[in-house]
Amino acid sequence: MTIPEIEQSIIDEFSLYEEWLDKYSYLIELGKECPMIEEKDKTESNLIKGCQSRVWLSCTHEEGRLRFRADSDAVITKGIITLLIRVLDNQTPQDILAADLHFIDAIGLKEHLSPTRSNGLTSMVKQMKMYALAFSMTDK
Repeated sequence: MTIPEIEQSIIDEFSLYEEWLDKYSYLIELGKECPMIEEKDKTESNLIKGCQSRVWLSCTHEEGRLRFRADSDAVITKGIITLLIRVLDNQTPQDILAADLHFIDAIGLKEHLSPTRSNGLTSMVKQMKMYALAFSMTDK
């Protein structure tokens, strides 16, 4: 699936819930599906800076596509990183760099997060795009 197709499926899923409490519950459920980072990769260098909670993110480059794994010590944050992985995992660095991730605003995620969690979301996106930038240089 392309990034826009995945984003649209997420928008459709979140539109099933009218109340933000239900959307938070769904986000927590999604966190249980997080592609887990290996324990050996839970290092300081894989911690995302700027997140209130601890979020580890690793990235590998396989056959021209990026594969992400993560974990967090906070359930909501784990759900957020799971959403981002769902959209960006197994995509090319170029597609990740070009992605505008409009689903974040479309589902109202940023506006319903606390300022510190919103900053954390921005930091997660930034880190994933930094991986894409770094690996796009190796693809040339």
